[in-house]
Amino acid sequence: MSLNSSASSHPPYFLLTGIPGLEKEQFWIAFPFFIMYAIAVLGNITLLLVIKTDPSLHEPMYLFLAMLAFTDLVLSTSTLPKMLAIFWMGSGKIGFVSCLVQLFFIHTFSSVESGVLMAMALDRYVAICRPLSHSSILSVTVVVALGTMVLVRGVLLVTPTCFLLHRLSFCQHHIISHSYCDHMAVAKLSCGDTRVNAIYGLFVAILVVGSDTFLITVSYTLILREVMRSPTEARRKAFSTCVSHICVILASYIPAFFTAVTHRFGQSIPPHIHIMMANLYVLVPSTLNPVIYGVRTKKIRDRVLLLL
Repeated sequence: MSLNSSASSHPPYFLLTGIPGLEKEQFWIAFPFFIMYAIAVLGNITLLLVIKTDPSLHEPMYLFLAMLAFTDLVLSTSTLPKMLAIFWMGSGKIGFVSCLVQLFFIHTFSSVESGVLMAMALDRYVAICRPLSHSSILSVTVVVALGTMVLVRGVLLVTPTCFLLHRLSFCQHHIISHSYCDHMAVAKLSCGDTRVNAIYGLFVAILVVGSDTFLITVSYTLILREVMRSPTEARRKAFSTCVSHICVILASYIPAFFTAVTHRFGQSIPPHIHIMMANLYVLVPSTLNPVIYGVRTKKIRDRVLLLL
């Protein structure tokens, strides 16, 4: 297919509908979404400022937390402003290239978030099970290298999805029954063969989520075994440290798993439930992460109170 014929098969823009079946209600649904987004932006920026300005927080745990806060900012800002414009102003039009850019940022930083959570689990394992070697194993250089590898992994795995979408013909189908540009939501508009898109999307999901959840599970299994051998006070402290991370992992993975499965196998699930969960998938972790860590981590809580 020539470049000109490929370009002519792409609509000049897509039209995002918001939440199918809840078009009348989504004006009011936007208000809690806006409040959550405001909390996400304020909370994650506060975390970044606190960690950056306090040298005592330049440790692996807090550096990974800064990476998570930055990832949440990018992920939520890639979706929520446009989503609110759809809900409040009916402004669902988005250019073809802009749609691919939004899709790239959403999927790349979803992968990055999963990778950062995996790195945080490894950090907790080393801190609890190999405390004497923690500073030598997880130096600042290693932490930065891990963060870079997670980002590069996301970019390398997601970039092909944009090219796979660009090669498709859309026959002027341009209405996306979604609140943002998602890989399979866009691919389903094509009048061509999308099997490669579906297979590659599933491959990336299994590779990223599968490997990360495996390493997280192994890390926390070893942590639990080590903690159960510890004295009561040390056990309580270790559990307190890990509970925050486990809550963040559950808030991130449960909506993500639901969204991935329903895209491929959930034809019987009403569209508005599917899209609502997809919206919460990019918003809830970004909102909860700074709240959970800000409340449960004493060092950060004290610095935030001092800042205020």
